[in-house]
Amino acid sequence: MNHSRLPTEIKPSHQATHPEPRVALRKAKHPSGKSHPFRVLLTDLQVIYQRDPAAHNWLEVLFCYPGLQALWWYRVAHWLHTIGVPFLPRFLSQLSRWLTGIEIHPAAQIGQGVFIDHGMGVVIGETAIVGDYTLIYQGVTLGGTGKERGKRHPTLGDHVIVGAGAKVLGNIQLGDHVRVGAGSVVLRDVPSHCTVVGIPGRITRRYGLQTTDLADNELRDVEAEVIRALFERVKTLEQQLEQLQTQLPFLRVPGQPSSPPDAIATADEVIKEFLDGAGI
Repeated sequence: MNHSRLPTEIKPSHQATHPEPRVALRKAKHPSGKSHPFRVLLTDLQVIYQRDPAAHNWLEVLFCYPGLQALWWYRVAHWLHTIGVPFLPRFLSQLSRWLTGIEIHPAAQIGQGVFIDHGMGVVIGETAIVGDYTLIYQGVTLGGTGKERGKRHPTLGDHVIVGAGAKVLGNIQLGDHVRVGAGSVVLRDVPSHCTVVGIPGRITRRYGLQTTDLADNELRDVEAEVIRALFERVKTLEQQLEQLQTQLPFLRVPGQPSSPPDAIATADEVIKEFLDGAGI
């Protein structure tokens, strides 16, 4: 049986022409209600072909992609939740968690075209809002901090990418086309068209580029950059001090041991390897 690919007319992402200085507040909405329910389900299926080159046919996607299965379980549970059915939405959410390893609260609001890749360990909280065409990798948490009531989970804009193992916590807002680096912990609002990396997450502005244009190896390592800058300053100060001690011998401290040049060179090499990615 030959299973052909489904059509892939996916809403294209647009480039930013004018950067936003701040995060635009997004009203609580029901993103999936913008289209016909069956159109939303079809878009959830179609977007997988755009995002995942390993998707070969619709039968494989239906039965072997837990992210899609969890999303469809959620959409049923969310519909039951919106019409006021007690217990059953939460039970379906728990059942989906057992089957897929993905936990989505039925009260969360998730737009169309969202792709949960692999998905194991993904948690989306009760008051979370996820915009259209968002890409979420495994181990992601859209959770609360445990200190708030009411709206206590994050709001994500459209075309957001959240890397593997990232944590987005609290009632914060991420604008459109934001990219969150793998393993990052985001605790503050992020404007549109920015990249966030590190613990806690720090913003790297990349206006004018689509988020899908930024590969993982292009994400800035802010901590490494700070350490490298301090290292360069220390080396400059050491050279200046050595020059002063040569010109003014009385500046030398009597009995102060001097490190062998080979030992200094070896230590510098180890530090440079660490800053270049061996230890960060």
